[in-house]
Amino acid sequence: MRATLKLPAPLLILIAAVLWGILGILGKNAQGAGVSALEVAFWRAALGGTLFALHAGVTRAPLPRGRDLWITAAFGLVGVSVFYASYQLAVRYGGASLASVLLYTAPAFVAVLGWAFLREKLGARELLAVVGTLSGIALISFGGGKGVTVTAASLGWGLTAGFTYSLYYLYGKQFFSRYAPAALFAVALPVGALGLLPFFHFTGKTAAAWGSLGALAFLSTYLAFSAYSAGLRHLPATRASVIASIEPVVAALLAALLFGERLSVLALGGAALVVGAALTLSSEKEAEAHPPVE
Repeated sequence: MRATLKLPAPLLILIAAVLWGILGILGKNAQGAGVSALEVAFWRAALGGTLFALHAGVTRAPLPRGRDLWITAAFGLVGVSVFYASYQLAVRYGGASLASVLLYTAPAFVAVLGWAFLREKLGARELLAVVGTLSGIALISFGGGKGVTVTAASLGWGLTAGFTYSLYYLYGKQFFSRYAPAALFAVALPVGALGLLPFFHFTGKTAAAWGSLGALAFLSTYLAFSAYSAGLRHLPATRASVIASIEPVVAALLAALLFGERLSVLALGGAALVVGAALTLSSEKEAEAHPPVE
């Protein structure tokens, strides 16, 4: 990805956010073409893992070994199998815009998990952000919207996606400084794909379905991460998180344009609370508050 390095760092982060913002759109397109949510998650992991493996091979990045390999494989089952699946199921049951907003509960989970497992501070600011996140979820639940289905299933899968997304922070804090991220994803994504295999059946696919699956893997997984990673080399992580917060806005606008999804005024207020809480927590983190790959 040497070409991306020639672009200004803020633009690289913005590109990554936009590419992550179309995750739900591409997933909904693939599901609309007859591919199940879990098969969409499988192909994203399998194809994305192949791209990261090629990247690691070309750059000769050493893969994790021994205990690190087993931890990375276990992370693949949770951070890829469960995360990718729950996000696509959230899109299926609630819509692309709702899934994207609920993903931004991840920083609140990070704050609680960091306090519980890494002995990080959970002060008044963090507690206020967590309360803001919970309040935002409540407003979304009561508000709903046109083309947006707020049910126990859509909320449950969306929050599961947010929780498993937050694990990237705990894992990344231990491993991203020791290995090239592409090498870690070259292990975690294929393992995540294998973890999904028992839970779906392959179906025949149209050219449009393959196009959406390929775009999910290349644009919203490999290229988005590469742009974000390149941008972070020249930009503070807190500023990168602020720029990346455009992601749910992109998702909501495209979902409204393409699928007629529109959150109600009350739900939009809840979404603003969730994203605002995420930004509040991000401003407190020197490490990557926004996980490095979706």
